[in-house]
Amino acid sequence: MDGTMIITYRVLCDGDLSEKILLSQLLGNERIEKVIKAEFAKGYRNITINSKEDATLYIETVKELHTLEVAKDDFADLLTLAEEDANNKKLLKKECSRIELVDIETLKS
Repeated sequence: MDGTMIITYRVLCDGDLSEKILLSQLLGNERIEKVIKAEFAKGYRNITINSKEDATLYIETVKELHTLEVAKDDFADLLTLAEEDANNKKLLKKECSRIELVDIETLKS
């Protein structure tokens, strides 16, 4: 195969936060409900908060994205190549030793 790919990855650390919260969980919390009512329904009584869909909220640690360019022939080794690139850039440390592939973009040759 001819051509190249741009690989985007991020380094994961042990202390990173990655949580999913359903909107129903959030609205079911009394403190959150009070804050929403105080902010958006101040002065009103007998109010309820509902939602039609159960959306998901994500709370994640903001991470810097890194890229590298590889040949299409190296597709099977993308994770290894990303780890080597992170090692060369001295991004991997004791508490930050994992890689997550975020995006793979194929470039036309």
